[in-house]
Amino acid sequence: MERFKDISEAQVTRAIVDEFLKDFSDYIKSDVIVVGGGPSGLVCARELAKNKVKVLVLEANNYLGGGFWIGGYLMNKVTFRSPSEKVLDELNIPYKEVEDGLFVADGPHACSKLIAAACDAGVKIVNMTKVDDVVLRNSRVEGVVINWTPVGALPRAITCVDPVALETKVVVDATGHDAHVCEALKKRGLLNVKGCGAMDVASSEDAVCEMTQEVYPGLIAAGMAVSSVFGLPRMGPTFGGMLISGKKAAEIAMNMIVSEAVKI
Repeated sequence: MERFKDISEAQVTRAIVDEFLKDFSDYIKSDVIVVGGGPSGLVCARELAKNKVKVLVLEANNYLGGGFWIGGYLMNKVTFRSPSEKVLDELNIPYKEVEDGLFVADGPHACSKLIAAACDAGVKIVNMTKVDDVVLRNSRVEGVVINWTPVGALPRAITCVDPVALETKVVVDATGHDAHVCEALKKRGLLNVKGCGAMDVASSEDAVCEMTQEVYPGLIAAGMAVSSVFGLPRMGPTFGGMLISGKKAAEIAMNMIVSEAVKI
């Protein structure tokens, strides 16, 4: 068996630090920041990166994908209603039609395909990073205030760890039911976040996709964050609406970037 190259611990550490900080420094300013690495956020980021947009995904957890990994009730099958199978085809995700217009895929396979597709398109991702606040200038969201996720778990007496800020032309809130970025504006009386309603799969997916939009200058809501902002029904463990909402959010962001109104 061929022996591994003789590399020291210091060399390993330097490789990690140097490469991470190089990417982080490069993305202190970007075109779009997508907050939340679930299905809607990853689809949105991939669509943008495919179009040569400089896009950064911030994820509070140490993993990407959100509920896309496990579906409903810890059973790792994820469902999709037509026409969302077109997105599955685009991502080369295998699926099975179990009823007319209802499709099922393996959560881990579907999620890993989506993550790989986003990375292959050129999306940059920072894990274990939570958004504490937004950068507001000229009555517009022009960035996010971030800190390491573990800082929030520290005892209050030792949490004087100041955050840092990243600037961007557009922010996409893809943080699911929490609508975390939108909530930062709600606290200041700048945005009404109603909270999602009771489950109604039949109406929820159409409503979420239709209502995916810029909810405040510089801020787009995507996926289940849309449901929370507008008080729409929740959709449960079916993911087609999240995928298509992510695509629509990317289209809106692209239009905003090319608009003369976005010049930061």
